[in-house]
Amino acid sequence: MTVHGGTARTEPTFTELTTRIKAADLLRRRPGVYATVFTSNLLLLAGTVTAFVLLGPSWWQVATAVVLGLTTTQLAFVGHDAGHRQIFAGRRANDVVGHLHGCLVGMSFGQWVAKHNSHHASPNHADADPDIDIPVLAFSVEQAATRRGFARWAVAHQAVLFLPLLLLEGWNLHLVALQAALRREVARPTLEITLLAVHVVGYAAALLLVLTPWQAVVFVLVHQGVWGLSMGLAFAPNHKGMPVVAPGTRLDHLHKQVLTSRDVRGGRVLGYLLGGLEHQVPHHLFPRMPRPNLPRARVLVEAFCREHGLPYTRSGPLDSYRQVLRHLHEVSAPLRG
Repeated sequence: MTVHGGTARTEPTFTELTTRIKAADLLRRRPGVYATVFTSNLLLLAGTVTAFVLLGPSWWQVATAVVLGLTTTQLAFVGHDAGHRQIFAGRRANDVVGHLHGCLVGMSFGQWVAKHNSHHASPNHADADPDIDIPVLAFSVEQAATRRGFARWAVAHQAVLFLPLLLLEGWNLHLVALQAALRREVARPTLEITLLAVHVVGYAAALLLVLTPWQAVVFVLVHQGVWGLSMGLAFAPNHKGMPVVAPGTRLDHLHKQVLTSRDVRGGRVLGYLLGGLEHQVPHHLFPRMPRPNLPRARVLVEAFCREHGLPYTRSGPLDSYRQVLRHLHEVSAPLRG
């Protein structure tokens, strides 16, 4: 589905919703909760590294690689929150946390923040959202029609290829981080290059000191694959399969975020695995809102939307993935024909 048209009406207003959110004190920082998140992630990482060292050159390290992939995802979620300045009130403290976690997972914090901010400014906008500007995928019939060569074949079969492609997302994050730093497209290229170098050297040294060469290769493939897949599964339900905003269409902030975002219904375990991103609508409306406040905000935002007749999408986890794959299959149908 593609959204066309001119300017959406401005009622209900975002100001009304913001007043309710502030009255509920949901923009307040939650340092105690984030201290718990930092501690749990540190223990998880320390336990994984300890198991890695104690197991030594064993094929049981495949299990360690799976756990490390999930751990890396949790570290990336903290970097996401720091990029939105959800953790601390000041920018500098958030940047320190963001760069540190970028080093741990091998990402460029500066590059990711710039790209992610562009996405938040124009979610699912055909001509402005970098998250739907992917050469081997298409999210509208119009976008699919522009693909040529191998990309055209990939898009024609994108519903089948989508999950396998997510296994490569970790590698893609490393690559774009390196490119942005080397091209000096980030605010602090020297810092970014240094942190990426520290990550690569530390990662490679650990693998070569503990594992045999073939075990190291398998470990890297499993670790990066699990990380890419878990990151993709966390971010994909948020907007994929939701309406794509046609070029030239103008929407106010409230409509722009609500109409293009999807919440995922689930409990605490799902919330942990998705890093709070299951509350995508309130997160997009209030990106600086701390992650722990999003569940309460979701209730207020959904009630506000229902009150004013504004569609609010919230699906179960399996249904959300079905919607994503169905959408990918449908928009690529002309290429298969």
